[in-house]
Amino acid sequence: MIVETLDEAQVLDRAGQLAELLVDMVGGGASVGFLAPLDPAEALAWWRTRAAGVAAGGLAVWAAYEGTRVAGTVSLAFPDKPNSRHRAELVKLMVHRKARGRGWGRLLLDTAERAAVAAGVTLLHLDTETGSPAERLYRAAGWTPLGAIPGYAANPAGVLRPTTVYYKQVGAQAAAG
Repeated sequence: MIVETLDEAQVLDRAGQLAELLVDMVGGGASVGFLAPLDPAEALAWWRTRAAGVAAGGLAVWAAYEGTRVAGTVSLAFPDKPNSRHRAELVKLMVHRKARGRGWGRLLLDTAERAAVAAGVTLLHLDTETGSPAERLYRAAGWTPLGAIPGYAANPAGVLRPTTVYYKQVGAQAAAG
């Protein structure tokens, strides 16, 4: 299992594979912010815009590879306000349907958590569709649910679904807690 941090150029270089992954996720019913069917060109354009966030330091992106193909990805979004530099949002943890059940999700999650600690982050947060398979992963990894927001986001079919918000204290904060 190989996971690498992507810089701006690598995000642009791998945007096609990352877009294929995003299309697969939406096609499989994952609520990751897009409606089905997701146009591959739209997915590609979305990933290309992520490169600027990586270059600016507001976004960190990792890719997991099965051979030379992207099998999964995860990102951390860092706030730009002075009073929130101790936290980051875990975003777009995605594993291709053909690669699931092999530990990629946990490896990507662990990678992002370790990188957050190395960056001085002590608090992580995320949101995910309530009742989704992702919830099992987050709970098993020690994330704490805060509660569900009804009708927060539309799933790929356009149906409003509840979203559960999670947090996890990491690094020095976790050790002190």
